[in-house]
Amino acid sequence: MKLTIIQTGEVPLPLRDRFGPYRKMFETMFDGTGQGFSYDMVPVSDGAPFPDPGALEGIVITGSAAGVYEDHPWLDPLRAFIRDAYGRRTPMLGVCFGHQIMADALGGDVRKSEKGWGLGRHSYAVSKRPDFMRHSPGMLAVACSHQDQVITPPREAEVILASDFTPNAGLSYRNGAALSFQPHPEFADDYTIALAEMRRGKAPDAVVETALASVAKPSNSGDVAGYIGQFFRGR
Repeated sequence: MKLTIIQTGEVPLPLRDRFGPYRKMFETMFDGTGQGFSYDMVPVSDGAPFPDPGALEGIVITGSAAGVYEDHPWLDPLRAFIRDAYGRRTPMLGVCFGHQIMADALGGDVRKSEKGWGLGRHSYAVSKRPDFMRHSPGMLAVACSHQDQVITPPREAEVILASDFTPNAGLSYRNGAALSFQPHPEFADDYTIALAEMRRGKAPDAVVETALASVAKPSNSGDVAGYIGQFFRGR
């Protein structure tokens, strides 16, 4: 199965030499599931034209430094692409910004949260178990890095992951072919740490220190990657 990565952002320049391009994180994550995916990449934030979602096998919308409420020329075409893919039931995953823009495009409310920065490894309660997550434990610990949040999910969405900090952290959509997560299962621990360190001076020191300490707790990112792989394979 080929996954088309709709790239809406890139690894921050100060970290790019060390961690490489963002697409590789997703490819490494999906390769780790052992489910035989192949990949294409469309850098829409750099002006690449959107493909026809009806011709794609699976779609992955990445994270980004952009906000859905900002003025970028590729945002409205991305919203149209998401609605088209949703209507055609093309399997689609959104992560972080991808999670937010899917919710925004399909009728939800996304804003910069008054709670501030979410950094490090956060724990999320599994509030619903779609079939591809039927063996999930009750809590999943996954890396995050965000200020914006889905405040109100679309009517088409059901919350499947939640925390006090991020009540709408995972959404499964009623068409059966759309899924999104606020946290980043594609992030390795060293990248999670480097991102948290980058936020010094923007996020409060206490938030950064808590984020750095949180990486010591066991991660469920591999489990979430496996659920995502099963989601795509089951479509």
